[in-house]
Amino acid sequence: MTKPKVPDPPDWTIRIWSKKPSMKPWPMPSWSTRISNRRQLATCLEVPAAGSGALYEIGLTGIPIFNVNNACASGSSGVFLCKQILESGNADVVLACGFEKMAAGSLENMGGKLDDRALSVDNHIQVMADTYGLFPAPITAQMFGNAGKEHMEKYGTKREHFAKIAHKNHLHSVHNPKSQFTKEFSLDQVLNARQIYDFMGLLECSPTSDGSAAAVLCSERYLEAHPHLRPQAVEIVGFQLGTDQPSVFAENSNIKMIGFDMIQKIAQNLYKETGLTPNDVQVIELHDCFAPNELITYEALGLCPIGKAGELIDRGDNTYGGKWVINPSGGLISKGHPIGATGVAQVVELSNQLRGRCGKRQVPNARVAMQHNIGIGGAGVVAMYRLAGGAGSSPAAHTPAVSGASLKSDVIFDEIKERIHTEKDLVQKVSTSFGITISGANGVTKKWFIDTKASPPYVGNQERPTEISVTVSDESFMQIASGALKPDQAFMQGKMKLKGNIAKAMKLRQLLDPKLLKAKI
Repeated sequence: MTKPKVPDPPDWTIRIWSKKPSMKPWPMPSWSTRISNRRQLATCLEVPAAGSGALYEIGLTGIPIFNVNNACASGSSGVFLCKQILESGNADVVLACGFEKMAAGSLENMGGKLDDRALSVDNHIQVMADTYGLFPAPITAQMFGNAGKEHMEKYGTKREHFAKIAHKNHLHSVHNPKSQFTKEFSLDQVLNARQIYDFMGLLECSPTSDGSAAAVLCSERYLEAHPHLRPQAVEIVGFQLGTDQPSVFAENSNIKMIGFDMIQKIAQNLYKETGLTPNDVQVIELHDCFAPNELITYEALGLCPIGKAGELIDRGDNTYGGKWVINPSGGLISKGHPIGATGVAQVVELSNQLRGRCGKRQVPNARVAMQHNIGIGGAGVVAMYRLAGGAGSSPAAHTPAVSGASLKSDVIFDEIKERIHTEKDLVQKVSTSFGITISGANGVTKKWFIDTKASPPYVGNQERPTEISVTVSDESFMQIASGALKPDQAFMQGKMKLKGNIAKAMKLRQLLDPKLLKAKI
């Protein structure tokens, strides 16, 4: 995929498939010349037949080309079409190619003069008019902003929860060289950014973007004939595409209007199809066109009960060290949202995560990946992927913070993580940051970070600055947690190494008080 970029000022004399540096296609891989004649392509762009013209320029002529337009789900809809073509037996190798050339500013600038034509979102707009009213702000921002307002009113979700999602995604993008933006923003910067609509600020909205992405899909038959490709092959475990349910307009709900029931239904169908659940997933690329959509989708996908997404966010279960890493690419909010390319770009990111190729943003032990892509008007996709060989990402490609299998001490850190979000007195008493390296049998090591000074407090494996460094074996750590060994004894006996202020280091005792730990040791 190419790196998305901020659109140039509108100049529609430029061909949509311009070969300017930002849009120059990568060279085709050498093995492409050996592909049989059984080839087809699906291109995804918001301009009729533009994909055909773009692909002509790199010599792919004389084969079937399907131009796909399904709003923001165009890319994943193209991948779905490629999958169907392969399953039909009509082709062995298919290319899904998505790209977009957008106008600067909000999405409204992309539209032409539609006069009195009906829009696919007319009924969606009517739901807004009947509930919160219409205002002089981008329509899509109003749609998802209103859904966020409804969620706050129904479930007590806080405005900060949406800001935390944007803060997370911008932070994730720092390590993605193909992200449109790679700058970290503080939570305060997100909260105080220029207002776009109601509570929602600029940094909680995906930008308009120029960009492209492509994915090659092949049949099992082709893979068997080319075994050298198997180590990098990613299997589509399950793929569901759906459209809106009747409730989208019937209940006058903005949450339903943005596709909640559609995503909930196809997610449930996916879990039934694959025999997998969210608990089997490690990494998710989720359609965060606006921060409220990411939060609401946590519930639609079944990552948490309805109304409890705020608690998931407060626990840090959407980032490194938590239950899932959601949008390690930076998501649409920071990576960019070139509409026709977005769904394909999600596939590229998840495939590289499963292959262990993502460098500093690599999700540890990524074995099963989930994709969520939505287009208002409407279409939704939820899919699962894993390496074709069934293995996870290469251990050598993991982040230094985690390697190998689980350790006995994992259960202790899971409990500390839960406690620091519920015991405010404990957080105030400790008020220190620790980096704890745990070594186990067979060379297995894990590095945990506990930061009770952060807001919210953090426990996980994501690298961050610390005041105290601790190195200890898994066995000695469990002895400390059980009360069989005191921290100061472990230090004096050489079983625990400390770096930093010793007085602060001893505050670790409060986190490892055997009387308060509930874990079975």
